[in-house]
This record gives sequence, structure tokens and C-alpha cells, in this order.
Amino acid sequence: MKASKMLISTLKEAPQEAKIDSHILLLRSGMVKAQVAGVYQFLPLGLRVLHKIENIIREEMDASGAIEILCSALQPKELWVESGRWSKYGPELMRLSDRHEREFCLGPTHEEVFTALIRDLVKSSKNLPLNVYQIQTKYRDERRPRFGLMRGREFLMKDAYSFDKDEEGLNQSYQIMYDTYSKIFTRLGLHYQVVLADTGNIGGNGSHQFMALSDVGESEIVYCDACGYAADVEKATAKPISVEKEKALPIEKVHTPNQRTIEEISSYLNVDAKKTAKTLIYHDYVNEKLVAVVVRGDREVNEIKLVNALNSNENFLELANDTEIESLHSIHGFVGPIDLPCEVYVDEEVIELSNFVIGANEKDYHYKNVNYGRDFTGVVCDLRKNVAGDLCPICGKPMGQERGIEVGQIFKLQTKYSEPMNCCYVNELGKNVPMAMGCYGIGVSRTLQSIVEQYHDEAGIVWPMAVAPYHAVIVPINYNDIEQQSLSDEIYQSLLGQVEVVLDDRNAKPGFKFKDWELIGIPYMIICGKRSKEGFVEFKNRRTMEKQELPKEEAIRILLQAVKNI
Repeated sequence: MKASKMLISTLKEAPQEAKIDSHILLLRSGMVKAQVAGVYQFLPLGLRVLHKIENIIREEMDASGAIEILCSALQPKELWVESGRWSKYGPELMRLSDRHEREFCLGPTHEEVFTALIRDLVKSSKNLPLNVYQIQTKYRDERRPRFGLMRGREFLMKDAYSFDKDEEGLNQSYQIMYDTYSKIFTRLGLHYQVVLADTGNIGGNGSHQFMALSDVGESEIVYCDACGYAADVEKATAKPISVEKEKALPIEKVHTPNQRTIEEISSYLNVDAKKTAKTLIYHDYVNEKLVAVVVRGDREVNEIKLVNALNSNENFLELANDTEIESLHSIHGFVGPIDLPCEVYVDEEVIELSNFVIGANEKDYHYKNVNYGRDFTGVVCDLRKNVAGDLCPICGKPMGQERGIEVGQIFKLQTKYSEPMNCCYVNELGKNVPMAMGCYGIGVSRTLQSIVEQYHDEAGIVWPMAVAPYHAVIVPINYNDIEQQSLSDEIYQSLLGQVEVVLDDRNAKPGFKFKDWELIGIPYMIICGKRSKEGFVEFKNRRTMEKQELPKEEAIRILLQAVKNI
């Protein structure tokens, strides 16, 4: 490809909405262009990268025995009613009606569609196991689209669904996809961590996420170097820290004027935050009730764990407002679990405490010397958000914490969809048996930006060879110079068909062209300059920024070898 025929739309400055490096560089390098918030157009260079990521995914999925199809993004309401998710999925579901008032949604995911498809096409156990996948655009009405392709309203996803006769078969299919995903992300060059994960709106009884490690990731993971345990904080558990029990003291109501926060009450009463407990009131709209959650004062509530404890939905759970709190005969800032007229959920750490401080449900008052079991009770479970330093649930050693970008997730759905949607096979006894299902997703467009987040420097993107839009660019210092033009054309022609190469034949200053290609991130640059007549070029490695003066033959040999090693 000649640069003069390409649509190269690099920018000196990124639009103001771009806040993180990868988003800025995708816009500045002309990989993508924003259409509206959360919706992006892929320009030629970005589309080439996207296709390469897709192809790696296809190669590994096909090698695993999965079969590719393509379904419509437009999904009828009836399928979602069958699964029970039409009313539960939440406001992210983009709903619409046709001219006949028939209701549809733009698919954020395809469990219902794939389940219905296999229900109609497969009846015999002889056709199982089966794994079917697609690469297709998904739609979610995000409240706050941000960070470019990381969280948009429209995005490209690879989703796959396995169908087995039983849980043993599902476990085998799940492991195949676990291994396949590991191969995919390794080939893409990502530095990733596999972690235990919550199943969220998709459902099921087991899940792992593949996290691209990054300081700007929206997900937090905790991990144990000692035994290898790793989990998203939504799913992570930890051993409660043992605290020596004290002799229970008489409960005492104390005046705490205007002391509402844990920091304020700890300072005012001169107690460690670990010797306090805070009570938060939530409105569970699925079950239409108010519930209280008690965690240690220095802890945060893990709302995903709370949702699971309530058998609710994260989209329908909110902190209660002041009026709702007052309906429980309490007041914001002084809420406590004693005599609270609602269900009380207590984190397992709280029951280990002795003589701690809680709100007294009365303005400007708290209780001291509170003890669980004597002064209040509740449903005890793990409700806290774990952090670095918490004890590993497997080996008991302190855990570390990192941030990551979720690029893939796999689920054991079991019969969550096949049973209500009657996706069955006929067994040897002639009975209909619901298929055991798995679900496996990769955010293709998000993976592209994750690669940029991990591979960039001050000059721009540094694409790994496997996904770079082109392998090399030939840059003559002055293409109008006959010797430079002749050598550039000769090298270009010799590489065609072997290497994805660009010839920069633009009439532009060399510094401009160098900056363009460094920003775009082409792995190798062959510069034809003063020694073109002698057949010498400068060979530049984008990753190291090192330049070597080499005979053209040697530069070509190194480049061909680099491409061969992909």
C-alpha cells in the first residue's frame, strides 16, 4: 500500500473527551473516530488491527472444535420473556418496537438466541457436545460511556455457547475454552491474569475472567502469590482476621453531636475504625424491600455479594434515601442494626468484634460496647469488599491487589437457559433432558484498546507484530530524489506478498512522516536517505527506537525473519 492512497488521519492533539493514554492514542493515530458518546467508527488502520484480532480468535476457536455462525443483533422480546430476563436485565437493555408494535431489543448478549437456535436444530444426544460461536456487534445503553472502546454503547464481541449432555461434559467444554482463551490472549501479546469472577446478569454457577493488567482498568483483582488464588473483587473472598474476644461490657448510649462518618466518630470517641461498624440501608427493587447491611467501619460493602445474598439484581439495588431511612425510625448518619424493623445482613467479620460502636438510630447518638448476638442478630455472610493485605481464603497468606481490564469471561451456565426455554435432547430412555450450557465471551474491540494500553510510549502506539496494521513502512527522506525513489520502490516491490508493507510516497517533510509512523506504531521502519545509491538504509525498530545502518538485503532479511516468527 502506498501512503498517498491511504486515509491517514493522525492528530496532533486528542479531543477533550479522551482521558486515558490508550483512548488518546487511538484517536490521535487515526485508528478510530468518535461518532457520538460511546459509539466509534473504525478507520482503515484500526480496522486492520481489529480484523487481525478477530482472525487470531477464529483460528483458536476453530482449532478447539467450535463452529462459527452469525446471528442477528435484533432479538424478539418473546425469547427474553422465556428466559425471564426481559424484566430483570436492567436499563442497559436497548428496547425498541417495530411499526406493528412488536417489541425487540438490540442484543447485549446472545444466550436466548443461541439457546433457541440449538433447541430448534438439535434433538439427539449424538449431536452433543456442540460449541457454536460468532463475532458480532453488541449494544448496551451504558449510563456513562467512557474510556473509548473500554465501555461503549456499541462494541464487537466474540460470544460462544457450548451444549453438553451433563455437567461432566460441561466441565470438559469449559476447560477447553479456558485453555483456548489462554492461547488467544498469549498470541495477542497481552499480559493477563485469570481470576475467579461473579456470574452477574449472565448467571450460572461458575465463572473466570481474563484480565489485561492495567492501572486504568475498571476492575480490581486480589491475588495470592503463595498459592496462586486470584479473583475479581466482586467475587473475592478472604479469611476473616481473628480478633481476640473481650469480656462483653454493658451497652452504653453516648452523645455524638454531628459525628456522622466513621472517621468522625472514631476520632470523637478515640476508637480505632476497626472497632466500629457501619450500617447501610439498601432498597432492593426486585424483592421490593429495604434491607440493612452491617460491615466493619473500615470496610466497604461489596454490592455484588449483597445482590447474590438477596437473590436480586445489581441494576435494581440502590442505597436508600433519607425518607426511606426515616421510615425505619432511623436517621442518616446514625443508623444502627439494633431494633431496626427490616432484614439485617451482617458481614462475617462483624461477629468477631467485641464491644464495638454502632449508630443508635437517633440523631447525635451512638452505642458503645455493642456485641453481636446479645444486642442484635442478622443473616451472617461475606459482604465486604476485599483489599490488599486480606488473608487468602486458600492458604491464609496476605494477598496483593491490582487493577485490570476485563477482556474475556467464561461461564458455567448449566441449565439456567436450557430448562426454562426447553432446549433439550432425548436420552436413551426417550426422556427430554435439558442441555448443560456454557457461555464464553471476548470483548474484541475492548481487547484492541487493552493492547494499546499495555503497548505504548511517549511517541505513540507500539503494536505487537501479530496485530500491527502493517509490519513495516518504507520512508524515503525525499521521494522526489531519483535514487531514494528507486531504492524505496525496489524494496517495496521485493516485500510485496511477503510482508504487509507501506511505502510512504507522500510529499511531506521527513520529520512529519517519522512522527506519523511512530504514533501509528508500525513495528519496523526502513529509511532510504543519503546512502540510497550504495544500497544502504536505516533500519528502525519501533519497540526499542534503535536504528541500524544496514545493506538493504540485511534489512529485508531481518524483517522477513520477524514476520516469520509471528
